[in-house]
Amino acid sequence: MNVKSNKQAKIGMGLGATSAVAWGVDTVVIGIIIASTPFKQSIMLAPIIAAFMHDFFSALWVTLLMIIKGEFINVLKLLKTKNGAILVLGALSGGPLAMTFYFFGIQYVGVTYAASISSIFPGIGAVLAFTFLKEKMNRRAWLGIMISITGVIILAYMPSKLDVDSHFFIGILFSLGAAIFWGLEGVIGAWGMKGDDVVPLYAINIRQMTSALCYGLFIVSFMHGYPLVLEAVSSKIVWLIAMAGLLGTANYSLYYMSINLIGAARGQSLNNTYVFWAIVTEIIFIGTPVSLQFVIGAAIVLIGSILVSGSAKE
Repeated sequence: MNVKSNKQAKIGMGLGATSAVAWGVDTVVIGIIIASTPFKQSIMLAPIIAAFMHDFFSALWVTLLMIIKGEFINVLKLLKTKNGAILVLGALSGGPLAMTFYFFGIQYVGVTYAASISSIFPGIGAVLAFTFLKEKMNRRAWLGIMISITGVIILAYMPSKLDVDSHFFIGILFSLGAAIFWGLEGVIGAWGMKGDDVVPLYAINIRQMTSALCYGLFIVSFMHGYPLVLEAVSSKIVWLIAMAGLLGTANYSLYYMSINLIGAARGQSLNNTYVFWAIVTEIIFIGTPVSLQFVIGAAIVLIGSILVSGSAKE
């Protein structure tokens, strides 16, 4: 946490809140991509290939930005340091692991539930930040964590699906897995950005390159997924994937800047409000119906996130 004034704290909180808008919209775009040709023809491969292409384009955008700014050499230098190694570890947690779990969650339970269930990650991150980074957490913040968890339970509870749709519960487990790895990423990222020589954009460049390379060299190759990659690249959906990558870059850049200023726990809790923007985007552009149970659960999650974030003065 590198905040030095109330003004910087407010900037950090604003960045965290704005990152949520980008990730909420990105979540809906990801859902559209997975449901589109050619991805819908390959149920098992679709989430992994979509995740790989998303992070590949994101890495491409941020790398081009660093090259244009003449700072890519600094990114490569950072990779050789201890901080760089820590950021790579965080990238593996938040990239190949969390994103794959998240995309499978979207596939099995849809954007609405995947976004909501995985939104428990600030609670996980807060506990880890308190334990390992010694970030101070008051009673209100802990209350916010418990409220967020309660909201997620309300969102996940669907007794009518118990006997008729086992995929629902598989999707819930995948979404919870994404929450755990995202919680880890925020804490590891905050750890890796300690010190004045680490710029958040450099950290994002390392994060996205690491994720894309891990997918491309190991996961996609192991699953023989490159024919689907080539098919997607040659289709019109590639432009939507490129846009999703740009949204992902915006989200992670703002998110890492936020946790660098106000800490992992608060930065994650603000980014967590992406669930609201995902719902709003779906309602406006897709016309997805929303139940009273969902509205109540989502509202509780948002209230919990606000309590965890606290005030700029704190």
